[in-house]
Amino acid sequence: MGIYFFKPYTPSTRHTVRSDFSEITKSTPEKKLIIKNHSVKGRNNQGRITIRHKGGGHKKRYRKIDFKRRLTNYEAKVVAIEYDPNRTARIALLNYQDGTKRYILWPDSLKVGSKISSGPNSPLIVGNSLPLEKIPLGYEIHNIEIYPNAGGQLVRSAGTSARLLAKEGDYVTIKLPSKEVRLIAKECYATIGRVGNINHLNLTIGKAGRNRWFGKRPTVRGTVMNACDHPHGGGEGRSPIGRKHPCTPWGKPALGVKTRKPQKSTSRFIIRSRS
Repeated sequence: MGIYFFKPYTPSTRHTVRSDFSEITKSTPEKKLIIKNHSVKGRNNQGRITIRHKGGGHKKRYRKIDFKRRLTNYEAKVVAIEYDPNRTARIALLNYQDGTKRYILWPDSLKVGSKISSGPNSPLIVGNSLPLEKIPLGYEIHNIEIYPNAGGQLVRSAGTSARLLAKEGDYVTIKLPSKEVRLIAKECYATIGRVGNINHLNLTIGKAGRNRWFGKRPTVRGTVMNACDHPHGGGEGRSPIGRKHPCTPWGKPALGVKTRKPQKSTSRFIIRSRS
């Protein structure tokens, strides 16, 4: 969970900051918990690019993560902590008493060999999953369900956590990492603790080639394009965008414009929008 720096032997290593992967205890994934994950590289069924800046990248397989945590009758033992190429967080391999194996998001400070469980009567320790109505106020939580029995959808990135602020009626009030405060049904499950790999925000890619390994193709600024290719393009030399507000290549407003529908049905659950 630490990070390390390189000596500046090359221009790329001068600024590179990487994880030391010291928390990883198992290098090969569980065979029964991985599936093929064919990447379409941003193309449609005719092979034409429909999503820009995607393509290439290392081949990877999808790890099936248990976001629901509904095995409530058994205690699980943490067998290993593994790397997941599909997300910023690490994953923990659980071995349940009935022999079932599942992956979950690895909470920070959860050790190999620890015993965790899920359900309304589970103890209040890191890694346990409980309904929101059973979690005391002020606790850090992650992997939060929006709808009951739908599986965790909120707060799943590395180093993130939400906080339980209040309980009233059929809803609880939660403050999300984006500073948004919203209501969620009290029957929804959440996991106690903060998502692991906290130092992820301190990493630096270092060179463009490493982004290509992640499947990201280069991005070109609109101001350096021709006028026929982008609304910001054209002009002599380094010229301004020539419009009142920045635009996308298709003329839609960009950079700082709110994209949430104002009449969305779930807006009534948002007490304070994100800053």
